[in-house]
Amino acid sequence: MKRERIAAVVVMLALAVGACGTGDKPATMTAVQPAPVRTVPAASVQMAAQTRAVGALAPRDEIRLSFKVGGVVDSVSVESGDIVRKGQVLAELKSTEVDASVAQAAEGVEKSRRDLERARQLRLDEVATEEQVQDLTTAYNVARSSLDAARFNARFARIEAPADGIVFERMVEAGELVQPGQPVVVLGSTSSGWVVRAGLSDRDVVRLDTGASAEVTFDAFPGRVFAGKVTRIGAAADRVTGTFEVEIEVIPDGARFARGLVAKVTLPLAALPDVADSATVVPVSALVEADGNRATVYVLDRTQNLARRKEVSLGPLLGEQVVITAGLVSGDVVITDGAAWLTDGRAVRVVSDIDDQD
Repeated sequence: MKRERIAAVVVMLALAVGACGTGDKPATMTAVQPAPVRTVPAASVQMAAQTRAVGALAPRDEIRLSFKVGGVVDSVSVESGDIVRKGQVLAELKSTEVDASVAQAAEGVEKSRRDLERARQLRLDEVATEEQVQDLTTAYNVARSSLDAARFNARFARIEAPADGIVFERMVEAGELVQPGQPVVVLGSTSSGWVVRAGLSDRDVVRLDTGASAEVTFDAFPGRVFAGKVTRIGAAADRVTGTFEVEIEVIPDGARFARGLVAKVTLPLAALPDVADSATVVPVSALVEADGNRATVYVLDRTQNLARRKEVSLGPLLGEQVVITAGLVSGDVVITDGAAWLTDGRAVRVVSDIDDQD
């Protein structure tokens, strides 16, 4: 019986070894599959010496004029588009309430003055105390301050043009009740000059300098070229358009400018340091392990479908692309999507949007 049991165990071990030999191979023996990637060829771009933009003409300063106090509008003597001179009356409030406030304050000053004089006389007769005289002196000074405030408000119950300009908008009519500070007239000051405001892309705005000369043309003045100068460059991009606002001062040179004229502007661009007139660019998404002006990219070896690691030198950003100053040439195929997971010599498989959908 003992020999039969030993024989049975031997048979079972043999069957187990045979079963293992006919199973799947261990995971470590499985061949590494090519990594799916997307690629794009490194492009050569010409670094333009100038750029063009479209903008709108407007006076440099726009002023929203309002009354210091509230009340009923008596008159508005200008219309949109009117040319006005400094000091010209543009609108007035009905003066009944304002004049009454001034008169009331003046009566208060007169009463306080009489009370103070009476107290001083009584003080000489030792009937009034020094404290009473001091209190009445304070009341007199407060009344005088109230009168000054009423007269100040009365002066601003009328709107005068603070500078020569053009009325952009008339916002109220006679007879309307307005609150203090409510805009009544929007005035464009022409004494501070005219400007064109245009939007530039990030790749152009970084090459533009304040004070640079510009050429401005208008469809309203065919055949004429107006001299301009860059006076302000926006520090942040517009949240909607993604462009940077640039302000160009324009000299009218006898032309009759109007707010809203469409302008076409030609602006000079400065050369980028260490960048030739023709530069090699790749998408920013192709960069791996970027550090300062150095980075790594993976280039497709098309003969063997392998990823080759390359060190490159970086230039400035041009939107979603970056200038490569060394390490690549135009036409090299760089890997974008999937580059972060590669190693040098890794087999790759180039995929497209159609492959992703399958």
